[in-house]
Amino acid sequence: MSGQVDKVNRAKNFDSSAYIDVIGKQARAAAVEMARSSTRVKNAALNLIACNIERAEPAILAANGKDLAAADKFEEAMLDRLRLSPERIAAMAAGLREVAELPDPVGETTGLRYRPSGIQVGQMRVPIGVVGIIYESRPNVTADAAALCLKSGNAAILRGGSEALKSNAAISSCISEGLREADLPAKAVQVLDVSDRAVVGALLKVPQWVDVLVPRGGKGLIERVSRDAQMPVIKHLDGVCHVYIDAAADPNKAFDVALNSKTQRYGTCNTMETLLVARPIVELVLPRLIEAYRRLDVELRGCTVAKKLHPDVMLASEKDWYEEYLAPILAIRVVNDVEQAIKHIRKYGSKHTDCIVTEDFSVARQFTAEVDSSSVMVNASTRFADGYEYGLGAEIGISTDKFHARGPVGLLGLTSQKWIVVGDGHVRD
Repeated sequence: MSGQVDKVNRAKNFDSSAYIDVIGKQARAAAVEMARSSTRVKNAALNLIACNIERAEPAILAANGKDLAAADKFEEAMLDRLRLSPERIAAMAAGLREVAELPDPVGETTGLRYRPSGIQVGQMRVPIGVVGIIYESRPNVTADAAALCLKSGNAAILRGGSEALKSNAAISSCISEGLREADLPAKAVQVLDVSDRAVVGALLKVPQWVDVLVPRGGKGLIERVSRDAQMPVIKHLDGVCHVYIDAAADPNKAFDVALNSKTQRYGTCNTMETLLVARPIVELVLPRLIEAYRRLDVELRGCTVAKKLHPDVMLASEKDWYEEYLAPILAIRVVNDVEQAIKHIRKYGSKHTDCIVTEDFSVARQFTAEVDSSSVMVNASTRFADGYEYGLGAEIGISTDKFHARGPVGLLGLTSQKWIVVGDGHVRD
């Protein structure tokens, strides 16, 4: 942080508004520089940051160990999101390099066409400006968010959770060093280094410095940001994801997709929370799945039909159909057909990610057309709803809104478009 920020930090009565004001001004100045940076320079910065993160692995793991020790009372799902490992650090570095390899959207002009007046009209893709990201746990988001913001020509203000303060600071040092080495402004990525919760409130109230906010975390955080932010917000509120096993499903595919969607990782927003099974195929697929879930200690809450299949299945309540567990708990409901499955998803879903397993092409088309979610899968695990898997590089988050970005938000979601008009001395009659 600059000496000016240090002075604010050292003040007897910490002034969060003054702190954010300094950060915001620095971000706005850096955004001007980033918007005119070449693809070559931005890519060089990303590769330098990746190398710095790899070299700093021992320091990052040590910092993360301190965060974990202080968070020992957290639930396992939260600890899993907070925990770093050599593999996750290597994935951060790989993600930075992958973003460097992606096409640069900035400056891309599309739709350029002549109008009857003789002018040419098209649209150019441009950076948004300053992107604020508020997130909980997951220190890897610091690197992912920095990568996408830098490649798309934006400056970033990152506010991680206080539980990851030391981990984020270690990663932030690698980012700042890489930016300086590439002759880009070090303030292009600023990780807020104070735990005072008032900082978040102050960040929500500076539309003059922050052009868009992206909250990533629990429902309470996202609700607060959506309610109080004075600038546009890119977000999703819940991840109540479904897998529907159709009567025409291949049983082996259904088993693999339904098992992976729930158990590959529990604490993510694209993990399946409710399994829907068509009545004609129940006996063929559900007992086998229930046994597999129980072997993995997944708690099962089902409708009356599902409960009859196994003594360990508890009766689900109405609340269970709305629940995003983020834990080894699964709701199971037997439905008559695809129509009833779609109705269930409409009522209880969160418009995040939903999947159908079927070999009937017409049923698959109906499901993809009528399920109004940001990602709709056919014969594939819900866990694929991810920026990396979609070829976007890292993602800044997943949006269930319809404007201005939907689904995993990558580089394109962090740019806007402006109209470009080209003439040759043309005047309007």
